[in-house]
Amino acid sequence: MRANETRVHISPASARTDKQQTVSSNHQKKNDDENRGIRDSRFLSGVVHASHSWPIRSCPNTPIPLLASPSPESTCIILVKLWTFLDKIYRIQLKLDIQLRMSYYAGMLVNGFWFLDFRCCRFDRFLIGGGFRFEGVRVSDQWLQNQFSQAQLRSLKSKFIHLKKENGQVTAVDLPPVLVKLKPFNVIFKEEEIRDILCEPGSDEGNKLDFEGFLRAYMNLQTQAAKKLGNSKNASSFLKATNSTLHTVQNSEKEVYVAHINSYLREDKFLKQFLPIDASTNALFDLVKDGVLLCKLINVAVPNTIDDRAINTKRELNLWERNENHTLCLNSAKAIGCTVVNVGSQDLAEGRPHLVLGLISQIIKIQLLADLNLRKTPQLLELVDEDDDVEELITLSPEKILLKWMNFHLKKAGYTKTVTNFSADIKDGEAYAYLLNVLAPEHSSPGAVVSNDPAERAKLVLEHAERMKCKRYLTPKDILDGSTNLNLAFVAQLFHERNGLSNDSSKSKVCYAEMMNDDEQVSREERCFRLWINSLGISTYINNVFEDLRNGWILLEILDKISPGSVNWRHTTKPPIKMPFRKVENCNQAVRIGKQLKFSLVNVSGIDIVQGNKKLILAFLWQLMRFNMLQLLKHLRSRSHEITDGYIQRWANRKVKSTGRTSQMENFKDKSLSNGIFFLELLTSVEPRVVNWNLVTKGVSDDEKKLNATYIISVARKLGCCIFLLPEDIMEVNQKMMLMLTASIMYFYLQQCDEETESTPSSVTVTPEASPAPSFYGDDGIGIGGAFSGDYFNMSMDDAASDTTCASNLEDIASL
Repeated sequence: MRANETRVHISPASARTDKQQTVSSNHQKKNDDENRGIRDSRFLSGVVHASHSWPIRSCPNTPIPLLASPSPESTCIILVKLWTFLDKIYRIQLKLDIQLRMSYYAGMLVNGFWFLDFRCCRFDRFLIGGGFRFEGVRVSDQWLQNQFSQAQLRSLKSKFIHLKKENGQVTAVDLPPVLVKLKPFNVIFKEEEIRDILCEPGSDEGNKLDFEGFLRAYMNLQTQAAKKLGNSKNASSFLKATNSTLHTVQNSEKEVYVAHINSYLREDKFLKQFLPIDASTNALFDLVKDGVLLCKLINVAVPNTIDDRAINTKRELNLWERNENHTLCLNSAKAIGCTVVNVGSQDLAEGRPHLVLGLISQIIKIQLLADLNLRKTPQLLELVDEDDDVEELITLSPEKILLKWMNFHLKKAGYTKTVTNFSADIKDGEAYAYLLNVLAPEHSSPGAVVSNDPAERAKLVLEHAERMKCKRYLTPKDILDGSTNLNLAFVAQLFHERNGLSNDSSKSKVCYAEMMNDDEQVSREERCFRLWINSLGISTYINNVFEDLRNGWILLEILDKISPGSVNWRHTTKPPIKMPFRKVENCNQAVRIGKQLKFSLVNVSGIDIVQGNKKLILAFLWQLMRFNMLQLLKHLRSRSHEITDGYIQRWANRKVKSTGRTSQMENFKDKSLSNGIFFLELLTSVEPRVVNWNLVTKGVSDDEKKLNATYIISVARKLGCCIFLLPEDIMEVNQKMMLMLTASIMYFYLQQCDEETESTPSSVTVTPEASPAPSFYGDDGIGIGGAFSGDYFNMSMDDAASDTTCASNLEDIASL
């Protein structure tokens, strides 16, 4: 037995008669028999293995009757009983914030004992004679699977199984009484209306429905709900499948975004055949469905983010090509700073309005705020008073800088109030009137300032802006309504057209701004880590790595994201933090956790991070980023290998060699990588269709190398790699970025192997003399395994679908 292991020996006879359990535990050295199906030839036992000692004495003394028959049906019944038992143990562990992850062995009956092995914190092989994989609720139709979260799938599955138990089978006639009780249908439809929708004339109402049919009926009802709500309001309302919440899309925002797209993309060679878009229709959402429009819009916001050669731009695209475009769009959006945690390629393929407009809004915002930093606009230092610290201006987000700029001019104009937001503080239009009079006095309209009618004032303000040749991102009604997004866009456009800052500012200030961040390598690394952190989906959005990380809170959020449960939140302080020693406490805990994760943090303490030591912060972030990628690979890897930098390099060389090509890399500093040929061959080896070799150069000159590097990045993102490097990183062979690029391609490849393995049909058989199924390895050493091999099962009992029991999931298994 191993340390922290508790064996529970259960005899079927004693379970039926005395209903007693004998619990014994000891601690011995870890044996090499970890993957053997039978630990003891004399008797087999249930095993509970935890990363923490579980208080078995605190658990209810629940007898577990086991069956003597080793049939598959008996196995499932046994699993239900044991799962219920462990569920009670798990609920006790919730107090200790321990997350339960488990898998099992199902063995044979020997000398009257049935062997079952449950593990915590890992997934450990197969059901005897075949494979069995717990991974929540699986749906064979991947598109259908993507429409629901696991929480919702578990909840719906529970209701479907309950309905099937009651009626023996499920038909369309059985669904209305169940669906009418679900949110939000219970406030939108009556039972008779649902019956009319699902039981259409001419359809065979008596046909049996499987779980997928049940989900499709649910989605059909969602669509009808969206239409019904859309007919009753001026704004369009939509249902989001993952959590059944209502999303309202303002038509005014859609009209503004359409106008922006028409303006900036009207000369695009491919899109001009579809432009201008009619804002009064759903043409925008239809045009988004092939993925080209959003890719082009990203390039408008941040030029050269996407290589146009990587975009599929045929008139008619197949599903695979569309999906590539959407994947390229989403990964590129992350690479420019958009938050796309809740957006998937399928959402874009369907043109879901609230998600599409949300993404377009972020892209346009990034475009409009691009100049709001000291590097591009050093004149911003004019906003800093003598008593202010210049570093404070550096730490501000673009939105805050825009407000500071606006208040700077309002103060000069004699406006006494301070604008703190782009909504309530400017709803009356008075601030706009003062601001425009300062920026463009030659076009001033005296009536705008003295008018007592907000509607009239708003109208005069926009007429003033038109005379300045500023694009109208809003209407008078939008000003009165306080539309945050549109007001922000309007003020940003004013700044872009005429910022009113002097070019004769102090030479010392301008020189200081020009010298800021003069280390290009440091600046590139800061950008990479900033974008990576924002892509993790943590609650705090960062604008400057060196300043935003100094209080330690964001570091703790990152650590908790990549190593769940590692942070003791009771001993942390959430911003805003006034006391300096509280910041040091946060940073000290971050450093302590880093050392526990085996990071190289010699002579590093929390005070170094609080003081903004750039070198140490970048070193810490690099190790966090590397650890996160290795953990992702670890969950998909073969158990025979430890994932290291050397192993990733050898894998890449083997993959390229397997295609008959001769390119190899000695290490991640190999200067031959600068031409990009090796990475293009590696991408071809994992997906032969993705690289168009007619577009590849020899990579001799710097221009040719840059063309190849740009193409590599876009092709990798097109496959699904989430990377944040720049073409210069490949041209200069940045060792860290070369490792991350290769590891991302490897992660994509392993995911594909895992998905192909899942989709392979396989029957589950259990025989008394069977042994655990072996692993199989391809020529590159990556485990491929049986049909049900793969990641460990992860389930949180406090999920939104907590009404779904483990037993109902296991009953499903019995029906396979």
